[in-house]
This record gives sequence, structure tokens and C-alpha cells, in this order.
Amino acid sequence: MHQLMADGDQVLALSVDYGQRHRVELQYAQRSAERLGVQWRLADLSSVGQLLGGSSLTSPEIAVPHGHYAQQSMKQTVVANRNMIMLSVAAGWAISQRADRVAYAAHTGDHAIYPDCRPEFAEAVDRAIRLADWHEVYLYCPFVRLTKSQIVARGAELGVDFVRTWSCYEGGVIHCGRCGTCFERREAFLEAGVADPTEYEATPMYQRPE
Repeated sequence: MHQLMADGDQVLALSVDYGQRHRVELQYAQRSAERLGVQWRLADLSSVGQLLGGSSLTSPEIAVPHGHYAQQSMKQTVVANRNMIMLSVAAGWAISQRADRVAYAAHTGDHAIYPDCRPEFAEAVDRAIRLADWHEVYLYCPFVRLTKSQIVARGAELGVDFVRTWSCYEGGVIHCGRCGTCFERREAFLEAGVADPTEYEATPMYQRPE
């Protein structure tokens, strides 16, 4: 949202409840939109989560893996076809609002773990949603070739209040400091040279895997 508004775009914000363990992210998204004066809507697809089992994010009996984001265990956090579903809903709203594009913030750190964050996936979805209606909407991916540290650096330039953002997959009151997204969050701040204001239950160790 900060990037789009800095570019002079008129922005609408959409969050999706797909039954994720870390639903607290929805509250953070809503508050961020309110601070920026952006219209925010919630798509309640929580019942869909029952069809997307086998992931630690949608199946409560599967523990969220701890450790570095790039480890093989992080594939337990993959939710089947999640981004296709969310982007489809976003495209429908964009078309109905006669918007020109859907902004999608996948980044390079996601590529190894999440198939639906790869540039090839984004390019395929872009082609599909352009054909979905007579009003053409395209997929905009400003961060798809950026690292998380580069995104943090850009966020600092834009004045993002990082303490009011959420990453943790455990979805507690504060960031757990143990899951892959907490590890990556901490790394991104360190690599960007930006002070990390996040409160963690356990401090993630900065250690890039071999």
C-alpha cells in the first residue's frame, strides 16, 4: 500500500480469511489500511481452509516448523493453491471496481518454498486475468525480483511503521521468533541496516543456511 500510494495510485485493499492459523495478520492489515485512509475489505473464505489441509497454516494438528525459512521443513507451510484462489477473488473485485490492476507482493525469498510465488506463476496468472473479462485487469508484481531486505529498505524510505506489521506464522500475541517467517524478518532488517522494532518471544539467530 505504501509503495502504490507513493506512486500516486488510488488504492483499494483486500485481505482474505482462508482459515489461517495466523489470522492476526488480518487485524494488522485492516489497521494499516485505516492509517493510510485506504478502503479495506475482507473476503471471508474461512470454510475453504477445510479443503486445503496438509499445511501447518490450515491444519491445527500440524505444528508450524521452526528454523530457517529456506529449510525443507518450511514446505509444511505451503497451502494448496492459496495464491491462485486469493488472486482470483482480488481480480473479481478489481474488475467490478473497474480498477486496472491487482498488486501482488510476492518476493524472491518466497520462490524456493512457494511454487505460487514464482515469476512464472505470476506471469501465467497475469495472462489469465487479462482474459477473464471484457474489462482488462493485469497483475502487478513490483517486488517479485526483490529480496526481503530490499523491501525493508524501501519500506524505511517510505516511512512504514514496521512495529505495526505482522509476519509470524504462529499467530500469537507477539512474534514467536522461532518460525521461518520470524527468522526471515529478522534477517531482512539486519541485512538492510534498519533497526528491527519487532518484539519476539525468542530472538531469531541470524544464520544464513548453507
